[in-house]
Amino acid sequence: MRILIAGAGATGGSFGARLIEAGREVTFLVRPRRAEQLARDGLTLDAPDGRRTLQAKTTTTIAPGDHYDLLIIAVKAPALADVLNTAAPAIGPATMILPMLNGMDHLDALQAAYPGQVLGGLVKIVATLDEAGTVLQMTPLCTMTVGTLDGSTLKAEIPQALNVPGIELTVDDDVLTRLWEKWAFIASAGVITCLFRGTIGDILAAGGEAHILRAIAETEEVARSAGHAVSAAGHAQSIGLLTEAGSSFTSSLYRDLQHGDPVEAEHILGGLAARARKLRVATPLLDATLLQLRTHHRALERSTQTPH
Repeated sequence: MRILIAGAGATGGSFGARLIEAGREVTFLVRPRRAEQLARDGLTLDAPDGRRTLQAKTTTTIAPGDHYDLLIIAVKAPALADVLNTAAPAIGPATMILPMLNGMDHLDALQAAYPGQVLGGLVKIVATLDEAGTVLQMTPLCTMTVGTLDGSTLKAEIPQALNVPGIELTVDDDVLTRLWEKWAFIASAGVITCLFRGTIGDILAAGGEAHILRAIAETEEVARSAGHAVSAAGHAQSIGLLTEAGSSFTSSLYRDLQHGDPVEAEHILGGLAARARKLRVATPLLDATLLQLRTHHRALERSTQTPH
């Protein structure tokens, strides 16, 4: 299969490196600066099973009619519109699209534009990109779950292409519920760490356990009301990760907020809050966090527009 990965950051770079290592035909769709960096230095993945530098094929534009078999979208939500515009010529009538974004709103937009070509997918990995452009995979965790959105059988060539050493691949007939489970978790983690501005350990030490449990209950109730109740195992995992004494865990939303990076607040929290309103589910902690982040964003925009 010809695989196009939109994005060569922590997620796209990690999974792309594993695919290249296994001999898959992979091209990264990236911005010019990242393309230059990869052409000069190669794609370096520093993971628990070793450090390797691989030759990575990149492109910044797609020629009309240059269709790929599989498009993996591995960017954050704020970049999605630009990526889809750039990647459009790569999407033919037989191209399958596998978005690896948080939340669910992007699926509605993709399905409207490319009906029958969109798959459900989610990944779990603890990774980041350092200043040199190296992908740092910090734990052995590297899983990918894929499936069709309508519960039909996934074409065999998709798992055949993605089932490579270093990636724990699962094909799930109910991938929508898995996506809702992940959304409920990352939203509750975002609410907790952004609203109280700290690590799980510090929030617990300050007496925040009851608020943590309420945040988890809020997001899981939205999922349940949407018809995709979080499993007992998923709930137990959320409780375990978000109530661990002394934990240094923070959400990606909070880390992006601290670093001044584009925040996926609207995609993760805003999208969930909008669905909660439609489903008539009360989410006071989620709403308060969203208001705080929107206020912060407006202040940030004003400060960048103020002449110095």
